[in-house]
Amino acid sequence: MTTTLDPPVPIGKAAVGALGLLALFTGALESVVSPTIPLLERELDMSQSEGALLSIVLLISGALITPLAGMFGDRYGGKRVLIRLMAVVAVGGTVSALAPNLPVLLLGQVLQGAMVGALPLSFIVVRKNLPPGESRVAIGVVSGLFVGGGMVGMLSAGPVAEELSRHWMFALPTIAVIGATLLVNRLMPSDRPGGSDDAGIDWPGLLLLSGMLVTLMLVLALAPEAASQPLVLGALVVSLAVFVAGWVSVERRAASPVIDLHMLARPAIWKACALTFVVCLGTSMAAYLVPQLLDERGDGYGFSASATEIGFLLLPGAVAATLAGPLGGIGDRRFGSRAVVNTGVVMMAVSLVVLASVHTEVWHVVVGKALIALASGLCVTAMMTSTATAVDAKDTGIATSLILVSRVLGYAVGGQLGGALLTAATPSGSEVAAESAYVTGFVIAGVVTSLALFVTRTMPKGVKECPSPIS
Repeated sequence: MTTTLDPPVPIGKAAVGALGLLALFTGALESVVSPTIPLLERELDMSQSEGALLSIVLLISGALITPLAGMFGDRYGGKRVLIRLMAVVAVGGTVSALAPNLPVLLLGQVLQGAMVGALPLSFIVVRKNLPPGESRVAIGVVSGLFVGGGMVGMLSAGPVAEELSRHWMFALPTIAVIGATLLVNRLMPSDRPGGSDDAGIDWPGLLLLSGMLVTLMLVLALAPEAASQPLVLGALVVSLAVFVAGWVSVERRAASPVIDLHMLARPAIWKACALTFVVCLGTSMAAYLVPQLLDERGDGYGFSASATEIGFLLLPGAVAATLAGPLGGIGDRRFGSRAVVNTGVVMMAVSLVVLASVHTEVWHVVVGKALIALASGLCVTAMMTSTATAVDAKDTGIATSLILVSRVLGYAVGGQLGGALLTAATPSGSEVAAESAYVTGFVIAGVVTSLALFVTRTMPKGVKECPSPIS
């Protein structure tokens, strides 16, 4: 005798809008640290190495929590896990807002890293309650608002910290996150669990992945000082290789791996992950270099812009990133992910190379950054929506979490590479990096981004729809 499950309750625009608001506010909370690192270093008496640690701890925490969030969402229901995860984020934001010193702030950032897992959980809920065509658009809207929220956080963090205090730059988005979570809990119907809870948690795989990510960040941070510390850097590289080999070995045998290597081996999944990593690496390098160039005070280059001016000049990029989400979802539904990604990659690579050649006027940099943000959003959204709808509904969380981990790694590596280039090109005793460092950085980002075209050539041209989870 078989048991018939009740069909899911259809969700309306208000529920999708609540998810979008939650994505917007979590994106803002995620990004407030990056533009205020110098201010935090002064107020908390932090060294530059401690500032670097603060800038990456949320990314590392997010990369670890995201696969677990996706797995639990597939197993127990997306809404149920999402609400609990956002409770952890609210605690983390509160701890960060009240932090009197660096150790407490680091703890808050570790807890805030849970926010990265909110996206695959949102996709699970959307996928289970909407037909494929509508779910693509909804996923695009949520993804775009998360990206837009990140830009809003970067724009507002500096003025809020300077006019109010560093405490309020964490407190305000945390309050908004709490409100949006309550709204989602009220408007979003619960989705039924989609898997068995017999499998345990892959703690060995999680610990090895933690060591791998931490070691990778240390390798990238110490790369500019390789000449002065070759033995330390060499030991870290060897440790990284050991962590990678051990993690792959454990994940292959795990009953419920943190990251399902069998799913990652599917062509649609690994291609999406590779594309996301490459695009986000190029985006992150540009996101780091553009504000630095606007602030630069070099002889014949740079614009000596203040923090407020930089925020204003980055505003077009924030708007473009926000629009890219829904545009990418609509484009993926109408033309297929290959066409959207190809368009985004070409636009982004050309913009980066042109920016390397022409950056003597402010509008050159502003337009270039806006085009890069638009192109990046199109690519990542197309990858997210195509991946979310290319697997069985019960695997949505795991599949999309792989994309988000690739995104986190791409941003972390790209930012560290951009910083390494400027550090290496800054003479001892000077605070001004050579113009050639910016040119080299933009060119490298453009070339790396263009490599994505080799992967997109093997992607299917058409739009492939999976059966509706409602049927």
